[in-house]
Amino acid sequence: MKALVLTGTKQFEIQDLPTPEVKPDEVLVNTAYAGICGTDRALYAGLPGSANAVPPIVLGHENSGTVAAVGANVTNVKVGDRVVVDPNIYCGKCEYCLTDRPELCDNLSAVGVTRDGGLEKAFTAPASVVYPIPDSVSLKDAATTEPLSCAVHGVQLLKLTPYQKALVVGDGFMGQLFVQLLQAYGVHQVDLAGIIDEKLALNKEKFNVVNTYNTTRDKIPADYDVVIEAVGLPQTQEQAVEATKKGAQVLMFGVGKPDQHFSMNTYEVYQKQLTIQGSFINPYAFKDAIALLASGQVNVDPLISHVVGLDEVEGVLNGDVKGVSKAVVKVTED
Repeated sequence: MKALVLTGTKQFEIQDLPTPEVKPDEVLVNTAYAGICGTDRALYAGLPGSANAVPPIVLGHENSGTVAAVGANVTNVKVGDRVVVDPNIYCGKCEYCLTDRPELCDNLSAVGVTRDGGLEKAFTAPASVVYPIPDSVSLKDAATTEPLSCAVHGVQLLKLTPYQKALVVGDGFMGQLFVQLLQAYGVHQVDLAGIIDEKLALNKEKFNVVNTYNTTRDKIPADYDVVIEAVGLPQTQEQAVEATKKGAQVLMFGVGKPDQHFSMNTYEVYQKQLTIQGSFINPYAFKDAIALLASGQVNVDPLISHVVGLDEVEGVLNGDVKGVSKAVVKVTED
């Protein structure tokens, strides 16, 4: 079967691999679409994602597809079901798993990171992380379930109420997801800060954003109860903290480099009584993400800018393909 294999740092090869065998508790999924995200860009460059990817490995942790076979012990899905796959697999035995914090698992493994993922015709996953999807959700849109579930986990870490005024810093795919998600969770006003006027205008027109700021020329007021940083750069992390009012919460969602730091006024953190919260992956969030897509409360279709083939993935990751907001790879026919 056709597969795109990461063979080394910034090295891909399209190879013909055997179809993997299905173990008793596993599901074989024929990949329809696989999303490309910043984690894939890091893994391609030899940096860690949620875990380390050791070549040769098939990337692709944002996957949708159709069940091709099931192991003898599998009861939650059947052959022919349309499904999505939560890539994260927890050990269930470490300190963090046993204290209801599985996202911090000491032995985390992941489809498309530590085991072969969706950038191939078919891949296997434990049945426990395979979820059927309703017919109302297209397989293309369903490939964004994993990033949406990560955003869901982020907002679930916050204390959200309708009166709050929220700001999302970052007009990339994740930032634009948060715009819709905060509204779905009841926040009455959501504003967006970014650097691309077209994206800011899109979110004002389609997704009920009230105020937008182009941070190359506009100053963000310190007026927000909730601020979500969805970029991961020191300057945007600093902007997120500076945009807060007293008693605010800041969600540091954007992924910085492992050796990166940013500055903040520690007296201001004290005086404003700020809560600054990190967010890592997506525990217990897949069913909510599927429901948000199925209900239309989150509409990802306008945010998917590119549908590419396996031979175009490297161009997306190395920047040769321009203007990418969100790219998904069409691996096989729907």
